[in-house]
Amino acid sequence: LHLSNRTFNGQDWNKIEEVYQARLKSNGDETKVVKEMVQTLGDKYSRMLDVQQYTAIQKYDLIGVGVTLMPNQDKQVIVGAPPIAGSAAEKAGLRVGDKVVAVNGMQTKGLTAFDIIDQISENPNAQTITMTIQSVDNENDERDVNMNRKLQEIKNPIRYKISETRSDGTKVGYVRISEFNALVKANLEDALANLKKEGANTYVIDLRMNGGGSFQSAVEISSLFFENRVATYVVDGSTAILPFKAAKGQQIVPTDAPVVLWVDGGSASASEVLAGSLHDNCRAVIMGDKSFGKGLIQAVYGLKNGSGLVLTVAKYVTPNQNEIQGIGITPDIPGKNILPPLLPGIGSDTSKIDFADIKNRLSSNLCAIPEQK
Repeated sequence: LHLSNRTFNGQDWNKIEEVYQARLKSNGDETKVVKEMVQTLGDKYSRMLDVQQYTAIQKYDLIGVGVTLMPNQDKQVIVGAPPIAGSAAEKAGLRVGDKVVAVNGMQTKGLTAFDIIDQISENPNAQTITMTIQSVDNENDERDVNMNRKLQEIKNPIRYKISETRSDGTKVGYVRISEFNALVKANLEDALANLKKEGANTYVIDLRMNGGGSFQSAVEISSLFFENRVATYVVDGSTAILPFKAAKGQQIVPTDAPVVLWVDGGSASASEVLAGSLHDNCRAVIMGDKSFGKGLIQAVYGLKNGSGLVLTVAKYVTPNQNEIQGIGITPDIPGKNILPPLLPGIGSDTSKIDFADIKNRLSSNLCAIPEQK
């Protein structure tokens, strides 16, 4: 197990495994025994998912066919977990250990699962995906598998509008992001591009009550505001610090366009990754209430019986290496008497924001971009 806490909550994990293996032989209820075993870790985010719950998380599947990709010991991309029940990957017969030689004709050698997701994201509205699969049982058995994606069935998490035009020429583009699901980046790109065409020169991104979702989506969204700098650092169980950078050539919002992020106590996980990313890179001022403080990353593993296992595997910190877990992100400007209630019709009222002050706070005189590590 690649847990973020390698002490296993102060337990002898080999001993724990022996105890529960014995219980499994006498009890027979595999799901119940594994659930109790995971609970001994003392981590509220590590848990078992039943078949229905595991199927429901497919909305965070950025590939869209219900398959989990990961590297094997030889750093080859493989199917790392049983496909989600009823998914295109399951119907196509993909199995754990199958090698994914190519995706849409591009060889996967030397790529990570994140690289593959980035490649797929270049054509986010594609209805199908083709994987060249080498069978786990026979390396000479190589076939192309064409699968239908299900992203179109996921709710669009983006709502946007021009919220106001001021006499000084300030035109505010308001964007509400409700969650970081598989559609968030593509739809946010469209929203920002449309607002820019409508003349927006200042932006408000509303992350209130956004509990998060896909970590990778938050990193990718950073690329729409700046490029080729660290969006967040991931610290794994061996304390290795891994930088995740915003990509090149995807920026939509001009660097000189002020950005405000609205957060509250319901803003968590991927919302905090994005907030920390834009804040520390001097692209956004945070306004509102302190965020929730969930800085842990969970991996989801599919099990043979169709259920799933969620384990905490790492944590993320901001580009300035500020901790998020249990602390949250403190706003630069408290939201009292400035932010409207999050209600239809009035939730997008940006009229009380002093954008001259926002622009000043983001200037090089007051904000320093961290050195890259």
